[in-house]
Amino acid sequence: MVLAIDVGNISTTIALFTEKGALFFRALLDTDQKMTDDRCAIDLLGIFQLYQAEMHLVKGAILSSVVPPITRIYVDTLTRLIGKKPLVVGPGLKTGLNIKSEGHNQLGSDIVASCVAVSALYKTPAIAINSRTAVTFSYLSDTALEGCAIMPGVVIALEALSRNGAQLPQISMESVDTPLGRNTVDSMRAGLLYGYSGAFDRIIEQLEQAAGTPAATVVATGSYAPELYSHCRREIKYDRDLLVKGLYLLYLKNTEHFRKG
Repeated sequence: MVLAIDVGNISTTIALFTEKGALFFRALLDTDQKMTDDRCAIDLLGIFQLYQAEMHLVKGAILSSVVPPITRIYVDTLTRLIGKKPLVVGPGLKTGLNIKSEGHNQLGSDIVASCVAVSALYKTPAIAINSRTAVTFSYLSDTALEGCAIMPGVVIALEALSRNGAQLPQISMESVDTPLGRNTVDSMRAGLLYGYSGAFDRIIEQLEQAAGTPAATVVATGSYAPELYSHCRREIKYDRDLLVKGLYLLYLKNTEHFRKG
């Protein structure tokens, strides 16, 4: 089995894949900036117990992290639990993509993993959308990651509205059927849903124009994706597990088992 872990600013995804590549379980934890090695081990062992999985069956692991202080903790903990260091997504790891970036270390590991999955599993040219703390839009030609656009995520927008508007409440994102909000909460939700969906359509259009070729597929993953993309004019496929699928594929590309196969 292969363990894939993605550490984001807000949440951490733990995914276990079988030897045949099937997703055995997917779990979500809060990202704790104050996490210790022992706490990390307890959390991972607890997840395995919850899903009735055996840690000793894990033959390797791969880690994607955008939170550097936690990266070392997971590396050390995984090494202790499975007996070998995990692969860490970053410069030097084989991706199968020509990444046209001025500095590969500046490109988020979550973006790389999602693009690897889209390139392998969907028709290209394609646009991969990651909706997290930030929303990233990556344009993929047949063999290259051509570039990326980044905008603030929905959570940041919600927090900014509530924090900077004295009379605006803290709200959660839920779908609305009309932009004609009749109360403050529905009006805020309408502004975010229709505003962001319109921005997504515009960014997709501009990426295609800049690349010179329309995308055959637009694939999205991350928080608030289903609510937002249902309001977009452009058809957007939602793949909840896109990022961890990419991590699993990256693991295969960088292990002896894959090279011999």
